[in-house]
Amino acid sequence: MMQQPDQTLGRPIPDTRSITQPDPALLTYYLVVSLFTLIGFPIVFGLAYIRYKTLRYRFDDEGIWMGWGLLFRREVTLTYRRIQDIHVHRNIFHRWLGLSTIDVQTAAGGSGPQMRIEGVREADGLRDFLYERMRGAKSHAPAAPASEPATHAAPAAEDASLLLLRELRASVDRLADRLDALAGRGETRP
Repeated sequence: MMQQPDQTLGRPIPDTRSITQPDPALLTYYLVVSLFTLIGFPIVFGLAYIRYKTLRYRFDDEGIWMGWGLLFRREVTLTYRRIQDIHVHRNIFHRWLGLSTIDVQTAAGGSGPQMRIEGVREADGLRDFLYERMRGAKSHAPAAPASEPATHAAPAAEDASLLLLRELRASVDRLADRLDALAGRGETRP
C-alpha cells in the first residue's frame, strides 16, 4: 500500500484509493471468533466468510462507500461533511493480528456507528485522513460575501447560529458607523 506523509502528525497516511477490501487477516479473525460459538461454528463462520468475500470499500473526493452481502446486498455511502466522530477499536485478537475497526458516526438518530470499516491495518493513518477530510469539508462550506447582508444567504445551506452571528455582526457594524458619524459631527452620544 502506497503512503503519503502527513505533515501535521508525522504519521504516514495510507493511500485510501488502494483500500478496496479488508485485509486478509480479517478472515483469520472471523475464524477465531467463530470458534467460540462451538456448535454454531459452521453457520457463523459461513456467514462471516460471505461477509469477508463481499465486503468492499471506496474512498473518493466526496466520501466513503461500503458494500457487502450476497443474497441481501447492503450499501452505505457517507459524505465527509456528514461525519461527526471517528473511533478506532482494537480488541485482543485485533491486536494479535495487527487489525483495527474504525467506527464512523454521523448525526443520524442511532446509537451505533453509521459505518464500521473492518480489517484495516493502518487505522491511525486512515483515521487522521478521515478527520482531515471531515474538517476540510466543513471549513470549505460556502459563505456569504462580506459586502452582502447575511439575510441573502440560503438558510438551508448555512447553520442557523452562523446566520444569527452574521446578522449580529452586521448590526454592530451599522451601529459603529452611526456612532462614528455622530462623533465626527461633534454630537454627543444619546
